[in-house]
Amino acid sequence: QVQLVESGGGWVQPGGSLRLSCAVSGIIFSNEGMGWYRQAPGKKRELVAGIFKGGGTTYPDSVKGRFTISRNNPENMVYLQMNTLKPEDTAVYYCKAFSYNDWGQGTQVTVSS
Repeated sequence: QVQLVESGGGWVQPGGSLRLSCAVSGIIFSNEGMGWYRQAPGKKRELVAGIFKGGGTTYPDSVKGRFTISRNNPENMVYLQMNTLKPEDTAVYYCKAFSYNDWGQGTQVTVSS
C-alpha cells in the first residue's frame, strides 16, 4: 500500500505561485512514475503533470509552460511548481503513483482576488 501526503496548498492571487510537495512511502519510489492530479468542484479528477522514472515529464496544454513537476528519489518526494496561477486552477491537488490506485488526502489550492 502506498502512503501519500500532499502539502503546500493555500490561497494565492491570480498570477501568483505555489509549490506543492508530496511525500511518498510504501513503494520503491525510484521505480515508479508519479503524477499530480486535481479535482475542482463538480468536475472529474484530471492529470496535470506526470514524471516517469527516467525523468521524462508530461503536461496537458492547460498547464504547459506554467507548471513544472520534479522528483527527489533519495527523499521519496515529488513536487509541483505552479506559476502564473489562474482562478481555473482552483482545485484539490493530489499526487499518485501511476501503478497504484491509492490516493492521499490532497491539498487545496485556491486562486482568487
